[in-house]
Amino acid sequence: MKFLIVDDSKVMRQIVKKTLREAGFGDAEVVEASDGVEALAQVAATSPDMVLSDWNMPNKTGIEFLTELRASGNATPFGFVTSEGSDGMRARALEAGALFLIVKPFKAEDFEKALAAVRAA
Repeated sequence: MKFLIVDDSKVMRQIVKKTLREAGFGDAEVVEASDGVEALAQVAATSPDMVLSDWNMPNKTGIEFLTELRASGNATPFGFVTSEGSDGMRARALEAGALFLIVKPFKAEDFEKALAAVRAA
């Protein structure tokens, strides 16, 4: 399985990668992007099986990235890993096509639960 981790913080990308390993995805391939612009290019170049994206980033936010991805016809499974998790954000994320929204700080169990359906597919 190949994950694309999108976050403007390199440290947070490393934390997400470490948490994925702890959640049982130690053999997964991981590619990274620092914003939505770079992420769109990575999706085209690497065809990930799953995208894990921050919401608030410079150049192109996570929700803008997801909206553009879906508008292009790309249905890659997508989840948010972000510091904000209001009901409004969750609703907007799901409406745009995200499968879940994990709020920072998170634990491996949060990833296990959110990714169970992806793992089963």
